[in-house]
Amino acid sequence: MQYGFTIPGSGRLTEPQNMSAIAKKGEDLGYHLVVVPDHVIFPLENDSVYPYDEHGVHPGTSAGACLEQLTVLAFLAGQTSKIRLGTSVMIVPHRNPIVAAKALATLDVLSNGRVNVGVGAGWLKEEFETLGLPPFEERGAVTDEYIMAFKELWTSDKPSFQGKYCQFDNISFLPKPVQKPHPPIWVGGESNRALRRAARMGDVWHPVNTNLSFPLGTPEQLEVAIGKLAVRAEREGRSPSEIKVAFRTQVHQISSNGSSSEARAPFSGSADQIASDIRRYEDLGVSSLVVDFGGVASSGISDPNQVMQRMEEFATGVWPKV
Repeated sequence: MQYGFTIPGSGRLTEPQNMSAIAKKGEDLGYHLVVVPDHVIFPLENDSVYPYDEHGVHPGTSAGACLEQLTVLAFLAGQTSKIRLGTSVMIVPHRNPIVAAKALATLDVLSNGRVNVGVGAGWLKEEFETLGLPPFEERGAVTDEYIMAFKELWTSDKPSFQGKYCQFDNISFLPKPVQKPHPPIWVGGESNRALRRAARMGDVWHPVNTNLSFPLGTPEQLEVAIGKLAVRAEREGRSPSEIKVAFRTQVHQISSNGSSSEARAPFSGSADQIASDIRRYEDLGVSSLVVDFGGVASSGISDPNQVMQRMEEFATGVWPKV
């Protein structure tokens, strides 16, 4: 199992000195990956339902603050030397695909090939409208087309693409990413459309465990979803083994006494219980586990020292038991 952690898009943890300290601590502890989220703006009022919260409200909307994702990753690339840098996830329709492909290729070059490109279609309709993007209702088709454009730009000597939302020809696109054939594509989302996208064009499926519409809070639920992914992969002419699974959990709590409750959430309880959970998920085919240790995606922790303490307890107390 490879382990990753998140840095939120807003709040005290995103102060430069805190982001740097958390990323460096993760690298020193042996974490494989750090990921950051993606929003450009939050409308003052919106009717969109955030799928990963029981109240349907994104934790960042009240403050209205968010750092730009790719800029944050560039900053973290300069603060570290080994840990991988991921988008979890990049809302693909937000950016012109040629500009996004260039930014990601540049980041891969400057970080010596450390980029994972997590991709998603987005959920915040009002953000789409503010940015002047293609219609929100077409975001899935836009996402699929832009990913295909990324791959063409990253791999072809003479890139050419003619789609509904993106067209280019007669261009040079250099430098190419360091990673060959291109940085790995991590497809986020839990819906049937996301599974199809992962089966068709993903290197990794990257679901989250708190989507109320497509729940994956138990290993049994995840096992069913992985089975659906395998069927879709075979329909696309791919071996299911080609597509890895990187699971992101917004639940994490180590307790000294553990929990005897049958309703214990995976990745909570004693170090032994959490290690047992990880082994169970490994048996299902999960090869990476990304944990939200604090900030907007977890329990509202804003103290960077507390976040780093939880990271260390997980690395030193749980990993050896796995």
